[in-house]
Amino acid sequence: MGTYYSHLSLAERVEIYHLRANGTSFRAIAVLIGRAPSTISREIRRNAKPTKQYAGGYRAERADQLARRRRRWDARFKMQRQPALRNYVHDRLAMGWSPQQIAGRLAQSHAHMRISYESIYRYIYHRSAQKDYWHRLLPQRKNRRGRLKRGGLGSVQFIKHRRPLGERSAVANRRAEAGHWEADLMMFSKYGQGVLVILERLSRAIKIVQLKNKTAAHVATQIARLMRAMPKNLQRSVTFDNGTEFAHHYKLTTRLGIETFFCDPYAPWQKGAIENAIGRLRRPLPRKSDLATITNRQLRDLTEVYNNTPRKCLRYKTPLEVFNSVALQS
Repeated sequence: MGTYYSHLSLAERVEIYHLRANGTSFRAIAVLIGRAPSTISREIRRNAKPTKQYAGGYRAERADQLARRRRRWDARFKMQRQPALRNYVHDRLAMGWSPQQIAGRLAQSHAHMRISYESIYRYIYHRSAQKDYWHRLLPQRKNRRGRLKRGGLGSVQFIKHRRPLGERSAVANRRAEAGHWEADLMMFSKYGQGVLVILERLSRAIKIVQLKNKTAAHVATQIARLMRAMPKNLQRSVTFDNGTEFAHHYKLTTRLGIETFFCDPYAPWQKGAIENAIGRLRRPLPRKSDLATITNRQLRDLTEVYNNTPRKCLRYKTPLEVFNSVALQS
């Protein structure tokens, strides 16, 4: 057996069909197209079987369609056949990595194991259907694929000096410049408990701080404190949703010269990076968590784990690697 193997192409299957129709033997066909005789025999045997809807016989296009369908179906069970790969994927999912991050990191590491993120998703939802609940290892723990509907809350009339997102610069919208942030609150079941999360749009790096309350004055003070610790080139703008907790946003402009912008009403997806980050953070910090039992050290550890997880959108670099590189440019 050779070192490398490629699947039969449609053109090869068409040639096999015509040669076989002319009575050419398997061995002679193999010599003519440069394949092993066992490959030709197996190809015809697998794809010429009669079914309830098909009378039988080898047809090139039908054989190609069957082969593609088998490959798609087989991908679901690749992890079942390879325990080392299955354990690797399981461990990374338990660390909070997404299937895309796992597949991308494997491709970059030049390891002998390879798998696509689509195959990982297929296996996860196949096992979940068998009551193994692999979907609970996903960052957002969704039990089905697809976008979940979300609503947005807005109180535009209570926010003074509000600037719509349409006024934000094109370079910020393209993530072509560092120093543009998104901010949101992550609230919990117990009344008054919440954390402030801010995210730098270019690097996707986050910072988390626990709040004493969600008043607009306190939230603005905490954002300003975080921003003062940044290099000047990382203090350009912050984007919010229309929650009244951000009503004192203008203090960032008057005190630090930072521009502030707001999403359209009922459109929190316009700051999708922070929405995605909070969705990922919900796994180690579910809504039922009691923040009174969580220390600042634990929040710092959680931030460190998030910022050191590779991201597909960063070409599988980590947010911290990208953030440090842009911070050094100050």
